[in-house]
Amino acid sequence: MLRKHILCPLFSAALIAISWFGSAHASEQPQTVEEPSLLERYSSSAQDLILKGFELIGINYRFGGTNPDTGLDCSGFVQIVFKEAIGILLPRSAREQSEVGAVIDRHELKAGDLVFFNTMRRAFSHVGIYLGDNRFLHAPRTGAEIRVEDMRQSYWMQRYNGARRLLAR
Repeated sequence: MLRKHILCPLFSAALIAISWFGSAHASEQPQTVEEPSLLERYSSSAQDLILKGFELIGINYRFGGTNPDTGLDCSGFVQIVFKEAIGILLPRSAREQSEVGAVIDRHELKAGDLVFFNTMRRAFSHVGIYLGDNRFLHAPRTGAEIRVEDMRQSYWMQRYNGARRLLAR
């Protein structure tokens, strides 16, 4: 728990510093095309979701968990992030969450989209929040902590079920 309280503010500060220094440095050098900072790449709502999700990195997985103090399961994690970051109340289970929002193809994924996997021999049994660059944030399993994962790993590629978009673009 101590690690979460130290790492999350440090990570948030690093993102802000990258964004600030990137734009400050860009203003000192003449450029014809300005590259967006890390946070500028995402919509305001997606930024809020990502930052809230990163605050919860390191929280223990707990089956049926809906409280960060005692542990979260995958759908409890997603539910808390959406509620606290942007005020959207999602259903409780991954299966129910898979029925909310617009169905999107994998090549259309954007930060803040929900990604679903078959991890319990049934479709839409696991959910995470897409970050971009084939990475997603989730609460994986008993004995693990909320973390970032690469969707290109064979385990996730074989189990990918689809995605839903809840944020307007």
